[in-house]
Formats: sequence, structure tokens, C-alpha cells
Amino acid sequence: MRIAVSGAAGRMGKRILALGHDHSDIEISGALEGPANPVLGSDAGENAGIGRLGVPITADVEGVLKECDVLIDFSAPAASVEHVKAAAAAGKAIVVGTTGFSEDQRRDLAQAGNRTRCLVAPNMSMGVNLLFNLAEKVAHALGHEYDVEIIEAHHRMKKDAPSGTADKLAQVIASALGRDLKDAGTYGRHGLVGERKPDEIGVMAVRGGDIVGEHTVMFVTNGERIELTHRAHSRDAFAKGAIQAALWLVPRPNGLYDMQDVLGLKAK
Repeated sequence: MRIAVSGAAGRMGKRILALGHDHSDIEISGALEGPANPVLGSDAGENAGIGRLGVPITADVEGVLKECDVLIDFSAPAASVEHVKAAAAAGKAIVVGTTGFSEDQRRDLAQAGNRTRCLVAPNMSMGVNLLFNLAEKVAHALGHEYDVEIIEAHHRMKKDAPSGTADKLAQVIASALGRDLKDAGTYGRHGLVGERKPDEIGVMAVRGGDIVGEHTVMFVTNGERIELTHRAHSRDAFAKGAIQAALWLVPRPNGLYDMQDVLGLKAK
């Protein structure tokens, strides 16, 4: 399978290139970066530290799509939306791991999913996607007697907050509890905020150093606390998941998918 990577010079892009290059069923066919990136024209493999691949890093989206079966995108929200539209026009599959989309951008992604095979997930890790499933089940089982708090921690370079993973956890739990996250979500607390409202879903973001990614969901009531925690030790967990998603996605019919589909965790 011919795979191209968008955001090829970034931390995630480099690991996807490395793991994809080592995979017996994958050929790296293209590497994308923004038009102002200083690495344009350099070899994607050399830039990723894995040796020469003979694949130049380019800003030519259409050219890269022409040569691949699937594009794996870890770029930026606006760029990702344009890449999804271009993939739909070219009839190519696309896996999107970018986070920080606005509501309008999410709608654009959903519309493009009607015209191609598009998988969008805030976190490609197998473990995190099991966490989504477990958090939904626990919330449904415990009901409204437990307060819900989500704490996420990432490296100092992360631009969006809360993380897409924390936001997805909040959405999953709100749905299981029959709440509207727009009303229930509480993002950070400061000052005299008053007593905690019973239907709040708290989401707190921590930034520092080189933390790859940590997420904890707390279900708390008088007398006990249940915690579900996932800690990523390296970006390889996300890169492996993205590659698995790409291999799974290419033979599917047109539609908008997520990692729950890949893992077979969606309710029938």
C-alpha cells in the first residue's frame, strides 16, 4: 500500500515515516509540508533520521495524492480540511489525526466523508480508543451520582487546549449521561466559582516539558473514586495506530470513520 504523510517534518510525521518504512506491506510514496517550511525539497527519510527514501518533501498536495493510496495527515486544522477536500476530489482515502478543529471545520470534514473514505480521530492510540469505550461504559453504569473530572497533560509545544482526546472523552461521557457538553463542560477553574454543579464535566489541561500525553478520567462520589488513566510513553503508539487505520481504511466504502470502527468497538 502506498502511503503519503502530511506534516512529514513534524514529530508525528517522522515516526509515521519511520514505522511505515519498516512495515512489509507499506511503501512511502509522498511527504507533504506547508509552502513556507524550510525542509521543502529535502529527502523525507533523511529528514526523519531513517536514511534516504528517494521521496522529496513537497507542498504539492495534488501531486502527492496522485501517487498514493492513502494520505495520513498530522498537520494543522485549516490545512487538514483542505487536504480532506483534495483527497475527496482525487478519490483517495485519508486518515486525519490533527486536532483543534472548529465546529465549522468539523462540518467540512463530515461533508467530505460522503465523497471518499475519511477517518478522523483525535487520538490514534489503540489504548486511548479503548479508554473512550471504557469511559462511556463506566459513565453509563454509574449515572449521575458521581462527579466527572478529566485531567490531561502534554508537552509545552502543544498549541490547542484541552487536547482533542480530552474533548472526545468529555463528549463520550456527556452523551452517556444524557448531557449537553456545551452546558455541562467546565474548562479550568479560577476564583470564586461557587460550589460544583452536579452536572458539570470538568476538563483541566496541564502543559510542561516533553510529556507525550496523559489522560485521566475521575468518577468521584462521597466515599470513593474511580480513575481510568492512559499514559503514552512515546509517539510510536499514535504512529502505529495511524498506520493500522490507513491499512484498514483503504478497502472500505466511502464514509466518515473513526478508530472505534477500526477496533470494532462501535455498537451494532
